[in-house]
Amino acid sequence: MTATDRSLELTRVAAQAAADKLAHDVIAYDVSDVLSITDAFLVASAPNDRQVKSIVDEIEEKLRDECGAKPIRREGDRDARWILLDYMDIVVHVQHSEERVFYALERLWKDCPEIDLPEDAKATQGKGAEHAKQLAREADLDGELN
Repeated sequence: MTATDRSLELTRVAAQAAADKLAHDVIAYDVSDVLSITDAFLVASAPNDRQVKSIVDEIEEKLRDECGAKPIRREGDRDARWILLDYMDIVVHVQHSEERVFYALERLWKDCPEIDLPEDAKATQGKGAEHAKQLAREADLDGELN
């Protein structure tokens, strides 16, 4: 079994919305062969809580306006460290960068096929690592100045 055309459409629109809000490392997996509850997982991250919320809001808006889809469940709003949007056909995970590294969802789903995403979403790959390196350089520079 593979993800439905509707699931692929929702996934691609959500991925583009995440990329538009500068999400890091946007990736999607076709989990339809291993799960009966959904067809696809989309995972994205951001370096701070405010950006996590912004990405989630943009995904919800685009899926509503372009696809007529509303989530049946939204979890994790209070802390904005990991917000989950359940659209039944797809599940969207937007995580704070620290949560992304700690929980490593990619390891769980690495055997599932990746879903081809829009170019803007593909271009987000590696942004989390770049951001972490930048923070490390800044911390080193602060240490040298003090």
